[in-house]
Amino acid sequence: MPRDPYDVLGVPKSASADEINKAYRKLSKKHHPDRNPGDKQADATYKEVQAAYEVLSDPQKKANFDRFGHAGPPGAGGFPGGGFPGAGGATVDPAAAEELFQNLFSGGGGGAGGFDLGDLFGGGRRGKSRSRPRRADPVESDVTVPFDVAAKGGAVAIEVGGRRIEVKVPAGIDTGKKLRVPPEATGGPEVLLKVTVAPHPYFRRDGNDLLLDVPIGLSEAVLGGKVEVPTLDGARLEVKVPPGTSGGAKLRLRGKGIAGGDQYLVFKVVVPAGAVDDDSRRLVEEFAARNPQSPRANVPWR
Repeated sequence: MPRDPYDVLGVPKSASADEINKAYRKLSKKHHPDRNPGDKQADATYKEVQAAYEVLSDPQKKANFDRFGHAGPPGAGGFPGGGFPGAGGATVDPAAAEELFQNLFSGGGGGAGGFDLGDLFGGGRRGKSRSRPRRADPVESDVTVPFDVAAKGGAVAIEVGGRRIEVKVPAGIDTGKKLRVPPEATGGPEVLLKVTVAPHPYFRRDGNDLLLDVPIGLSEAVLGGKVEVPTLDGARLEVKVPPGTSGGAKLRLRGKGIAGGDQYLVFKVVVPAGAVDDDSRRLVEEFAARNPQSPRANVPWR
């Protein structure tokens, strides 16, 4: 005989519909085959949970079980594995059968003249079940999306239940967002993919804006110049470095970011490494004397 559905879901007979739903969702998610591939015990438990919920989630079936147990009401075919065989293979609980026949021959339940024996032995019409099969809970997983695909849109391939499927990625998606893969695409439950965007070799992202570090020499910083820089669409642009550019200064390339955002060039002033020759040192000292400055005049820690 199958287990009591209340025991399967771990709820008392006084449990509310909400308590039954919560218990079902928790157990269904825990024992779902996609989370326990190859685990026969988990698969069996999952099916047992589904069967128990089918009974307790339907008010009529729940009421019948509470009154008649696994046998079900007379003539309804019973719940699997319960009661004793009746005519036509139906199962009837002994106590329920005795009550029925007492009512039948004592005129109860509408009287013998109004009772259809076909209903007793399963030969009467049966109304269509109004209960709908419950869709399995979504399965959550992680997916890493290449930087360019996340920025410009595209697709990534994932495996679900041994099947390889393509998932559409909208342009501009960022880390922490979720992609929904419907059941008709997976051939199983709905899948929710938590997105992580892979880092780019040289671009950094700030919302829909892109940042690109651009090293410049001392003379380019002082006198200005021209540098060639890449963009996300694969093109290379020649841009002007304004004279007197300090390290950390930014230059905006309008509309060259993600989904209408901008690209910013972040200049990094690079000075010669190691010692310089005497003539170079003298020229730098002369430059400093001719162009006095106080670069730390306004820092907050002075």
